[in-house]
Formats: sequence, structure tokens, C-alpha cells
Amino acid sequence: MYCPFCQHSDTRVIDSRVSEDGATIRRRRECEACEERFSTLETVELKLPTIVKNSGQREPFDARKLRIGFDRALQKRPVSEDQIEAAVRAVIHQIRKSGERELPSRRIGEFVMTELRKLDHVGYVRFASVYRSFQDVADFREEIEKLERELPTSATTGQLSFLELDGTDAGKKR
Repeated sequence: MYCPFCQHSDTRVIDSRVSEDGATIRRRRECEACEERFSTLETVELKLPTIVKNSGQREPFDARKLRIGFDRALQKRPVSEDQIEAAVRAVIHQIRKSGERELPSRRIGEFVMTELRKLDHVGYVRFASVYRSFQDVADFREEIEKLERELPTSATTGQLSFLELDGTDAGKKR
């Protein structure tokens, strides 16, 4: 490891700590020549598959694009940064676990929808509307009704209902 201050080729590790999630190691280093200290982060680098777009175009996986997708879907929603990061990590884990060299973008979209469904139903429907190219309000209504049918009532705790079950509560906040 070269020193970022004097470019000396020999530095020594004076402290190492594993991150909370166990995915990175933070190392505190000291240059043997200029005695400056700096930190490095060490992560495992695994080759992720190439993404095959619907058009047939291939491009390398980009975790930033994945994060942007989550951010857009969850914009102004009560979801913490830690929850979003955990969801992004879960999708990346699914991608790695697939063991494929090439992965269709559709499959990644399904992984994202699975995680969004757990996090926030509004974010899930937002993402689904773009991912599935909703054409009108009926498409939204169909997806919301499907979501409410599939989820047990315990899974919706802490999330607002999309549709009231009877007409008497229409327009009231819960």
C-alpha cells in the first residue's frame, strides 16, 4: 500500500476493525517514511454478472443504478437509509447467489420489487408502475388490489392502507 502523502511503498497497519455488517474492514495505517496516518477500507471484490437489457444490450452491473432505483421509489417515504442499504445489499446478494455470468435486467427488477414490497408498499407500487409500464389508473388499482390480497394483515402493520375496505372510511386518515 503506497502512502497517499509521500508515495512511499511501505506502510504498516496499526489498527483493524470489522464493520458492523461484516462486509468491510477498516485499517488504520502509518507510513514508515513520513509517519502520516490514514485509513483504508478493505472489501471483497466479486465479479458481478453482466446485465442484459430488454433491448439485448449488455452492460456491467452498477450498484449505483440499483441504489438510485431504490431512492426514487422511496423518495419522501418513511424508510431509513439503513433499511435502504440493507435492501440494496439483499438484491446484490441475490444477484451473486444466482451464479450466472449474465442476468436479464427483468430478474433484477423482480429482486428489487421483492425488497420494496417488504419495505414500503407505496415505494413498491411506484417502482412497479415504471417497471411494468402501467398505462392507466386501472393498472395501479389492479396492482394495489393484488398487493393487498397477497399480504397477510400482519405484514401491513406500520404501513398505511391503499384502499379502505368499506366506503364509510373513504378520505379519512388512519
